[in-house]
Amino acid sequence: MEDDTGARVEIPETVRRIVSLVPSLTESVAATVPEALVGATDWCTHPAGLDVARVRGTKNPDLDAIRKLRPDVVLANAEENRPPDIEALRAAGVPVWVTRIETLDDAFASLGRMFAYACRSDRPGWLDAAERAWHTPQEGSRRTAIVPIWRRPWMVVGRDTFTGDVLRRLGVDNLYAGHAERYPKISLPELNERRPDLVVLPDEPYAFSGTDGPEAFPGLACALVSGRLLTWYGPSLVEAPSLLRRALG
Repeated sequence: MEDDTGARVEIPETVRRIVSLVPSLTESVAATVPEALVGATDWCTHPAGLDVARVRGTKNPDLDAIRKLRPDVVLANAEENRPPDIEALRAAGVPVWVTRIETLDDAFASLGRMFAYACRSDRPGWLDAAERAWHTPQEGSRRTAIVPIWRRPWMVVGRDTFTGDVLRRLGVDNLYAGHAERYPKISLPELNERRPDLVVLPDEPYAFSGTDGPEAFPGLACALVSGRLLTWYGPSLVEAPSLLRRALG
């Protein structure tokens, strides 16, 4: 079976040991086949109290530790994980299933395939609930936004991102959706000159807060939102539409 990148991955007929290198995929597996999850990154914070072996970060996984866990499959993502790490695991005989997700529709399709073929499990009920939650179209007028994800230097969400598609579904158009880069560095004066209807400030990867972020955009409406609701593709998708609409105002 081929993963989202077109790579052929040989998965055992029965999967009993899964290592996840992506926080949102970790939460997805823990909510669906928790008994199979044996390893995750240090950044995998959901669900709370997750008790599995830790294998460092998404960008610097401990490959020896992963191999020692004897996984039937390792779950990764084309954006979050480094190709050399994926190839090193595959060269050592470890099956690695790589997801590629840039839109909500990608997420629904990719997660369905991942559970069916990589995890050898039934489609979870929460995935169907998430699709239903996002099915209702946004009503009312549309707004424009910029979405900073870092400062010093300032970086924003650009083209072809999951975050951009989430906001678009909620009636908010990213002013940098047409930029050549996915996460461009933009000067603060330029960001303010764009005069968006809204500045969306998530709490990850940079932890924007009420005292760290809004002061940089005087005269502009700012919305502090959960980065997990804005960027994770997993069980949080079920409640994300209602909670984000409330946060965006």
